[in-house]
Amino acid sequence: MSEGYFDRAERMLGGEMMNALAGLRVAVFGLGGVGSWCVESLVRSGVGHLMLVDSDAVCASNVNRQAMATTRTVGSVKAEALAERLREINPDVDLDVRQCRYCAESAAEFDFSRFDYVIDAIDSVEDKMLLIRNALVSPNTTLFSSMGAAFKMDPFRIRHSAFRKVEGDGLARALRQRFKKSGGIPERQFECVWSDERREGQSFERPCGSIVHTTASFGFALASLVISDVERKLLNR
Repeated sequence: MSEGYFDRAERMLGGEMMNALAGLRVAVFGLGGVGSWCVESLVRSGVGHLMLVDSDAVCASNVNRQAMATTRTVGSVKAEALAERLREINPDVDLDVRQCRYCAESAAEFDFSRFDYVIDAIDSVEDKMLLIRNALVSPNTTLFSSMGAAFKMDPFRIRHSAFRKVEGDGLARALRQRFKKSGGIPERQFECVWSDERREGQSFERPCGSIVHTTASFGFALASLVISDVERKLLNR
């Protein structure tokens, strides 16, 4: 963009990297407290093509942690409210907005081979497992997945690793159990953002509380994995 909106990013990353980001295609599944901030970070960094997937509408309880959730947008479709915000950041961004749930019934509508990266920020264990399995089938698509950000307070406990090395995370534990019941954990490795923090009173049997400085940190970490991976690939050509 000639207006200079990405000038500071280009000073840091260079023109070739900015061109690569402008051509990048990223699909983000789940636009809550993690996914919405991941998307915003990608757009503010110059990523030019995104698919946004979420079935929900903004509700009052989203306002404390989701990028597009304000008192004005309560009741709006999440994906559309986020798309409106993103176009205010970069009017030229190419967005494919999908108000739907990724599940067995809708999975055939998504061709992962069209994307360089898939971001999994889904909460449902069943849907998350399906997305991970299907995204890993596409050999040229890189998957990054968020584990549980709810009931986490300390952003300094957030880290990233291969799924097999995730420890002390309830969502990862539930995923492993579900994978083992349905054919085993995928052989192809994928990187996760996670935290081993456990807070007293935490329960996965009821809706967990969450706070923006942690959920957003998960989202920013996912965006960082994408941008760092693009840079690594350019340097290693």
